[in-house]
Amino acid sequence: MSGSTSSAKGGKATQKQVTLAMLKAHVHPAVLGPMTIRLYNAMRSVDPIKKTEGLSNAISKKQFVLFLSYAMRGTAEEKAFIIQRMISQDADGDIKGKEIKEFTKNLIIAVIQLLQVEDMLRGWSLEKTSDPTIGTLRLTNILISQLKSKDGQHLVADELQNEECGQHELKDWMYTVSLISTFLHIFVAMGLRITNSESQGEVFSTKHLLPKCVGIKYTGVFTIFDIPSIMYLNAYLPSEHQHKWQLLFSSQFHGASFTRFCSLTLHKGPTLLIVKDSDSYVFGGYASHSWDARPQFQGDNKCFLFTLSPRLGIYTCTGYNDHYMYLNHGQQTMPNGLGMGGQLYYFGLWIDSNYGEGHSKAKPKCTTYNSPQLSAQEHFMIDTLEVWSVGNPPDDQLPQPKSVLDSEPEAQALLHMIGKIRMSDGLRDPSEDDGEE
Repeated sequence: MSGSTSSAKGGKATQKQVTLAMLKAHVHPAVLGPMTIRLYNAMRSVDPIKKTEGLSNAISKKQFVLFLSYAMRGTAEEKAFIIQRMISQDADGDIKGKEIKEFTKNLIIAVIQLLQVEDMLRGWSLEKTSDPTIGTLRLTNILISQLKSKDGQHLVADELQNEECGQHELKDWMYTVSLISTFLHIFVAMGLRITNSESQGEVFSTKHLLPKCVGIKYTGVFTIFDIPSIMYLNAYLPSEHQHKWQLLFSSQFHGASFTRFCSLTLHKGPTLLIVKDSDSYVFGGYASHSWDARPQFQGDNKCFLFTLSPRLGIYTCTGYNDHYMYLNHGQQTMPNGLGMGGQLYYFGLWIDSNYGEGHSKAKPKCTTYNSPQLSAQEHFMIDTLEVWSVGNPPDDQLPQPKSVLDSEPEAQALLHMIGKIRMSDGLRDPSEDDGEE
């Protein structure tokens, strides 16, 4: 960045320093001007020798290295220091909630832009997902809601605007909200060109931020998800389910059929169900086990319900009962459909076997997940329904040999030697896609 390679008399290298103009010339083009200035202010605020003078007009090598250490490998306190200096140049002054909110929004936007430009969205695309602008505002609001005031109280958005927060509150926020640290790490690493999509793959990875998307790239499907919501939801999944999501069912692609829905969803391992109702509310549930058609509740306390629009929210198990998952089809004496939480006929989320209808009955809360009514109306009509498998498929869903001879290469070779061919050759697709890794 400094472009300094000369040496002073005596063989000692000259002190390299970076000005704001140098930094602007070096940062990734996807980083907008205000975020470059935030980087510059944070770097020149780092004081490696604990001087008491004011801020320097250039960044020394020691300041730069220490800044990287704090931002990418630092403690919650050190990262809070960096964020405070990126927001305000006043070393001892508090910052208002609205300033933290604006910084958080800009940070999320910068990360998404960097990942898009560097082709690191892992199979997702802004063209095939919902508008990230609205999703960014919702993600900003839910992250900011975890910030506490100086008296330790969570504040609603309106109260937070003018509430003042200091280093202690920011440090607690870093402990509570891991996504902030992740966004900061990616922004600094990619914004300063320390890494990109072609280098340091082992050191720098986005797989726990964004799962790999499988199933929509070469289709006409446009998913209900938006990129910020995917990031938010993925953070609540078990780590083994964060690296890959594969589309199993989409009503856009597979049609409005509960029978078709079941045939593509049963016995596929843990899944995410996501619904958009006719009022544009978006909600769903995480099923920690494979769906099985039987008239009993199934699953475990890792299941949860969620909302993505008009606001983000995760609703985990209360321990009140074990009514986590329910799926039944073709019986007269029990409810036919898919449900999560609550009681029979009064589910927290219900998709009726008479496809197109559902309900979310929670007055005042769903007993299993402590969730509110997820849909706009208690009884809703489905606009779009999707099911995604998460993580690797169960063992019984892995690709199997198509023929006994497929698993016996010696037998195949012997047949060819004596001039025999298999009658099934040519009737099967030898290049059948087993799915992405």
